[in-house]
Amino acid sequence: MEHVSRDISLLPKAHLHLHFTGSMRPATLIELADKYGVHLPEALSGGTPPRLRATDERGWFRFQRLYDIARSCLREPEDIRRLVREAAQEDVRDGSGWLEIQVDPTSYAPLLGGLIPAMEIILDAVDDASRETGLGMRVLVAANRMKHPLEARTLARLAVRYADRGVVGFGLSNDERRGMARDFDRAFAIAREGGLLAAPHGGELTGPASVRDCLDDLRAARVGHGVRAAEDPRVLRKLAERGVTCEVCPASNVALGVYEKPEDVPLRTLFEAGVPMALGADDPLLFGSRLAAQYEIARRHHGFTDPELAELARQSVRGSAAPEDIRQKLLSGIDDWLTAPVT
Repeated sequence: MEHVSRDISLLPKAHLHLHFTGSMRPATLIELADKYGVHLPEALSGGTPPRLRATDERGWFRFQRLYDIARSCLREPEDIRRLVREAAQEDVRDGSGWLEIQVDPTSYAPLLGGLIPAMEIILDAVDDASRETGLGMRVLVAANRMKHPLEARTLARLAVRYADRGVVGFGLSNDERRGMARDFDRAFAIAREGGLLAAPHGGELTGPASVRDCLDDLRAARVGHGVRAAEDPRVLRKLAERGVTCEVCPASNVALGVYEKPEDVPLRTLFEAGVPMALGADDPLLFGSRLAAQYEIARRHHGFTDPELAELARQSVRGSAAPEDIRQKLLSGIDDWLTAPVT
């Protein structure tokens, strides 16, 4: 058993579960709120992550309200550029070599001149940030499951239209206790036919059946969260057999009350069942920790050794939409991290 621990921020990894507004630095939110005269509640301005619980309706509503207030501080193209640039800088600092940032462009459309201008501003910002920081970056367009499935179809068409401009996947977020996955099957078919990765949220606020629905009804290639699959061996087996990567966000799960403590997140259960995982930060603005911290949770609370952490990093790269050359570069960087002498 090795007792020396390598620096996790130097371990190359891919980040596949990061929401747009939720990636903001707390200090940036305070500056933007000041710029636009937006009153921030103490939960967003207090300097410590808010106390959240989303396992009841009221808790989820509060989480959404805080998120909406933060989003209302992004009003001009320059704000979008700054958000993306800073998210990229934070990821690079954490050892990420590839980031797929998730956005619902409808949220930003009213302030940015419509859906298409919003999409172009976001994609241009991603291109610029990628060039400036050297981080490989792409976009996942996410529909909101609280809205009508027809809106999801419109978004899926938009996402496909921008597949050659940096959109790599199509997601479905928000409260999975509302609306059936199968209501969105047409939207996901449009996305898949257009060559996009299907990556809906499931198995976070509801149990393993929602993960099964993502697999059966939406033909998911990845599942956002997916942790509750641990409660059903059949669903675990299905994920493992199909090689579907779960984007697991341990700090988020604890912050939202899905699990009581970091050690309750079933990382070992998934890992040992052969389910590929990509650890993600979800919404650092609200949960208070970024990418490397998720690997620290695996190390500290679940006893993951350096070879196991390296395997988690490999799984994140394999589950990504990164082109082959970037994959190879990251994978060989992971091997180097593991074989470098520990000082």
